[in-house]
Amino acid sequence: MNLQDLRYLVAVADHRHFGRAAESCFVSQPTLSTQIRKMEKELGVELIERSPRQVMLTETGERVVERARIILSEATTISEIARQAADPESGTLRIGLFPTLGPYLLPHVIPTIRAQFPKLELLLVEDKTERILAQVANGELDAALVALPIDDSKLVVDELFTEDFILAVPADHPLASHHPPVPQSVMSGEAMLLLEDGHCLRDQALSVCHLSGAGERLGFRATSLETLRQMVAAGVGATLLPRLAVEPPVADVQGIRLLPFIDPAPSRRIAMVWRPTSAARTLLPRVARLFADVPDNLVSPAG
Repeated sequence: MNLQDLRYLVAVADHRHFGRAAESCFVSQPTLSTQIRKMEKELGVELIERSPRQVMLTETGERVVERARIILSEATTISEIARQAADPESGTLRIGLFPTLGPYLLPHVIPTIRAQFPKLELLLVEDKTERILAQVANGELDAALVALPIDDSKLVVDELFTEDFILAVPADHPLASHHPPVPQSVMSGEAMLLLEDGHCLRDQALSVCHLSGAGERLGFRATSLETLRQMVAAGVGATLLPRLAVEPPVADVQGIRLLPFIDPAPSRRIAMVWRPTSAARTLLPRVARLFADVPDNLVSPAG
């Protein structure tokens, strides 16, 4: 048994499919299947329950995968320690972001990060918050940018900034005639367009809607922020957009009226999180400060 065999097993656990697991490991399916069979023979137990329709882990397999994830994470940490010792500002830093933040924040901060750390390679992974937090915990990612609060006391949390929400309505909507800034109460009775389940922005928007007396438009849930924007432009309804998503370099969309709220405006708090044992733990606070370096007219500094 070696680390690669454990990677194969974890891949099967993640994908529940031998073909997709092999593809994720960049090997053929027969190679992956053969190595897992060898590992089962060596251990003397069945780890995977195979059937024509699905792949499931046995109870023992689940326990082995749990330990395998820890071992692989520690192996990655060993490599990171060596890399960081050689040159703390070089190598690769893997950072996760959620989809309603990444495309709008990165243009403001990436040039500064590249100038500050020219030898550092940033690998940016976009996914929903729940998944990127799991990847930070198991060592697949070095850090993640998330919206607070998060339910994980084991991670270091460095709050970066607060970002306001903006009310976006069709240009011919009755609310479009209001002079900004507007009170949250103008949303009362509105059926708002929201994202699908799994997006943290959906939960945040729902919270604002409940406080303001607004509801959700039934029968429609967008898969992305850009879909929401286009639905507003098409006159379907109103929504809430993060401030960074409506400011340059993001292009204007015709047919939308943007209404900032009266202070205190509804907002979300953005933070960077990482494992306290990470080999990059001395570098990450410095990188976090650069992610927080967004113009003050777009966000409010933490604290």
